[in-house]
Amino acid sequence: MGKVTVSLDADLAIEVMLQSGTKSPQDAVELIVRDYLARGRRTEARTGDASDAARLDRPRPTAQEG
Repeated sequence: MGKVTVSLDADLAIEVMLQSGTKSPQDAVELIVRDYLARGRRTEARTGDASDAARLDRPRPTAQEG
């Protein structure tokens, strides 16, 4: 896997380090990004996507007359 270098404001890097509980800004940002991506996948799994709409829009059976 390739590596990317990103420049961040020092205050932002410190805030990320405090929230993630790490001592390295690089590790902190990596943890935050991984958590963000995992949370997005969990949300998609719960809510579905546009192709799931057809599953919910099935025609309902009509009441039988008799």
